[in-house]
This record gives sequence, C-alpha cells and structure tokens, in this order.
Amino acid sequence: MTDFLQLFFSGLSTGAIYALAALGFTLLWQASGTINFAQGEFVMLPAFMMLAFMNMGAPILVSFALSVVLAVIVLGWLFKRGLVDPLFKYGMMPIVVATIGLSIAMRNGVRAGFSAEAHPFPSLFPDKLFNIAGVTITMADLGTFAFALVLVLITQAFIAKTVTGRAMQAVAQNTESASVLGINVPRMIFYTFAINAVLAVAAAMLVTPTYLAKFDMGESLGTKAFFAAIIGGFNNSRGALLGGLIVGVCENLAAAYISPAYKDAVALVIFMVVILFKPQGLLGKKVERKV
Repeated sequence: MTDFLQLFFSGLSTGAIYALAALGFTLLWQASGTINFAQGEFVMLPAFMMLAFMNMGAPILVSFALSVVLAVIVLGWLFKRGLVDPLFKYGMMPIVVATIGLSIAMRNGVRAGFSAEAHPFPSLFPDKLFNIAGVTITMADLGTFAFALVLVLITQAFIAKTVTGRAMQAVAQNTESASVLGINVPRMIFYTFAINAVLAVAAAMLVTPTYLAKFDMGESLGTKAFFAAIIGGFNNSRGALLGGLIVGVCENLAAAYISPAYKDAVALVIFMVVILFKPQGLLGKKVERKV
C-alpha cells in the first residue's frame, strides 16, 4: 500500500502538468475552434527560452517572467495573427495540418539552434523529502502538483467569475451574438491564446527538471495532453484537470505494476476506452457549436 500511495502522489504531480497543457487545448477549442497540435512544442520552446535567460545570469523566476512576456508575443499574438487568422476562414483542417507542420518546424529549429543534446534544468523546488505515514513524498512532487493545481483553478475562476472571462465564454458559444452585444471578439480570442502561452511556460518550468530541456521533449507531452483533454471532455476546462490527473496516475501505476514499456501507451488505452463509452469525455457535454 505504501508503494501504491507513493506512485499515486507522484502521478498526481505529473498529471497536473498534463492538465496545464490539456487546458490549453480546451481553451483554444472553446474560443476559436482551433486544435493546436504544436501544443507540446509550445511547452518545449519556453523551456529553452528560460534556459537561455538563465545562461545569461537571470534567476529562474526572472527567467520565467521574461519567458512569459516573450511567449505571449510569439506563441500568443504571432501564432494567432500569422497562422490561425489567415487559415480560420478555410475551416479547421488547414489549421490542424499547419500546426502539425509548425510542431515539426519548431523541433527542428530548436535542434539546429541548441543541439540535439539534453540540457539540465534547475528545479523551482528544494530537494527535500517528506515522510507521511510511511509514504515518502518529494518537495518537487508536492510543489509541482500544488503550483499546477493553483494555476488551473485560477484560470477557471478567471473564465467563470470575471467580466472578461464571461465575454470569452460568450465568444466561444456564439461569435455573432457576442459581436452584436459589443464584445470585441478578436481581443477575447487573443486573450485565450495569451493564457495558453502563459500556461505553456508554467508547464515548461515544472516538467523540464524531470524531462530535461530537449528538442523533442514536447512530442510525448503534447500527445498525452491531447488525450487527457479528450478523456476529461474537450469542451470542459475542468475535464482537462481530471483527464490530466487520470493519465498521470495511471501511467505511473502501469509502469510499476505491469511494465515500464507500457507507460507511454496508457494514455492511448484510456482514451480509446473513454471515447467508446462516452465520446464527449467524462465531464464533456454534447453541444452544437455556432460560429
């Protein structure tokens, strides 16, 4: 039981990181009907941004803040204006294809610029261990889970409780009606892209100490986050949190009790089971999208 609990708590911290990336999927889909298959690379690139700032002598939190600003510009504004906006009128499929191409370009670009080697990345949390009822929990696992959970809850509260968040929801439900009501639709959609960029930087800061900064680190992360978003419900931000935690815990347990070789297949198996019995996801609802 002790081993099970340790695997469970460790899985929660990993799952919380998946939830951050999955939340980006759900936000972009709800606001603009965009599926970003470069989401994993949107986590990978800020890791190298922070690494570059730290190599210039900046502390990790300063590097994080600078990377947030840069990511909002590059992964928020530039991504929206340069790729999504020109292709949006042609439907979702061109955007899907373009983001797949973007992910390949980003991986190869970082490999050419930083080399293909894995680069160590400092942890935000001290190297401490807590022993609670015989269960050993690292400060990194505890801090990662708490930090990611707080970010997800803040994002949900912003969307549900603030005027801007409600305007973003109105745009997601019906862009024409939102425009008639005086809501600046392009601005609300940009806010969604900006929030996604901030979440990607946070996920990078939390996951890179374990994954290391490598050009292909986002490939597996993006796939698992996509599955997590669908498992929880693609049109429900709370579903992203649930799906991420389920994937993180289950892959930890599978690696320990079945075989480490099956760890990366767990998200796919859960995804297939969920869509067979509940295609809209565990917390998702059947909705008719109007644009």
